[in-house]
Amino acid sequence: MDYVSMCKNFFAATNIPVSLLKDGQSVYSALGEMLSINTVSHWTIYPPHRNPSFQAFSPDIEYGMVEIEGTGYALILGPAFNVPVTEQIVRQFMRETVVPLDYREQLTNCLCSVPRISHLQFARYLAFFHQCLNHKEADLQDFYTEDEIYTRSRNERQLNAMVDDLENENYHNSYHFELEMYHLIKEGDVAGLKKFLTESKTILKEGKMAPTPLRHTKNIFINATTKAGMLGAIPGGVNVEKVYQLIDLYIQECEQLQTIEEITSLQYMMVIDFCQRVNEMHIPSGISSEVYQCMNFIRTHTNESISVDDVAKHVHRSSSYMMKRFKEELDIHIGAFITRCKLEEAKSLLAYSKKSLAEISSYLCFSSQSYFQNVFKKQYGITPMQYRKKVQPQST
Repeated sequence: MDYVSMCKNFFAATNIPVSLLKDGQSVYSALGEMLSINTVSHWTIYPPHRNPSFQAFSPDIEYGMVEIEGTGYALILGPAFNVPVTEQIVRQFMRETVVPLDYREQLTNCLCSVPRISHLQFARYLAFFHQCLNHKEADLQDFYTEDEIYTRSRNERQLNAMVDDLENENYHNSYHFELEMYHLIKEGDVAGLKKFLTESKTILKEGKMAPTPLRHTKNIFINATTKAGMLGAIPGGVNVEKVYQLIDLYIQECEQLQTIEEITSLQYMMVIDFCQRVNEMHIPSGISSEVYQCMNFIRTHTNESISVDDVAKHVHRSSSYMMKRFKEELDIHIGAFITRCKLEEAKSLLAYSKKSLAEISSYLCFSSQSYFQNVFKKQYGITPMQYRKKVQPQST
């Protein structure tokens, strides 16, 4: 088989770099060919404990290797990325692969053109090559099954690292700080949380979570965001799906940032945001748990055509019972509350999106655009378009 031709065709089809080694020496490199530089053996290949195997320099730059059995050839897939390629990643890649500085701009363009893929997708590509080249199937579970030698080596590295930390007195001290912070989030105590964050004199010592300061800070952020949601917001009463969505969005935003200062600021805003959401979800005085559950159900289903029956079924009560409780506790009919929540969502869409009135009306399941406009004007005294012009800055 012409392995070089296969590598070229794969790169042309997927734009994922691939290289070929023969007895440890470079025979072909897609990136080398794109940059018009000599291909050199710049990989430090870890002794594989299985075939195929992952070969990673860092959490952000991933490689995989498939040994072509009985030939001396090895196919290297990568670099691959599951995060956006940043200047820091480019610099890190250049150091690890000994690419001359003159090629930095050209290399940046090449790496940015590599499509982002998940770790699972990457593993499937390796399994595909293994089947094509060695005529053997690779179970994806086998990629993560450690043999005895590899496990012993990993345990030795971890033990040595822990011994070094003890000798250098590198102790974690964030436990009680985190407990207090997540408790304040759970209680929805916004003022208390702000005071705690600004007045705390604890100098936090946290373990090393990445080889570079920026990646370390991002990993700390991901950890803090997940905990703030799982240990603070959800126990505090925020809708589970909403919390998961917020965690995803905050992590995605963090990955786009390029300075430690920006990430630190975002982390502060993130914990305050979760705390405020808990505060807003606390059951008001005089409101029963059943009515409050119904209110939350309605607020999280504004984009659906829900009825009084749907609301009552959510708390396993009859429609007549919940209509009576709603009227007694909120002095409003359930149907009117559904409409009010939809209109509040409409105000947000008018202010912060470019959706047309027809799109907003359809999204919120109003029977028609004209009905939506009439109800909106009756509630707020102005038309939806008048509201949008009032709250959205005019482009110049």
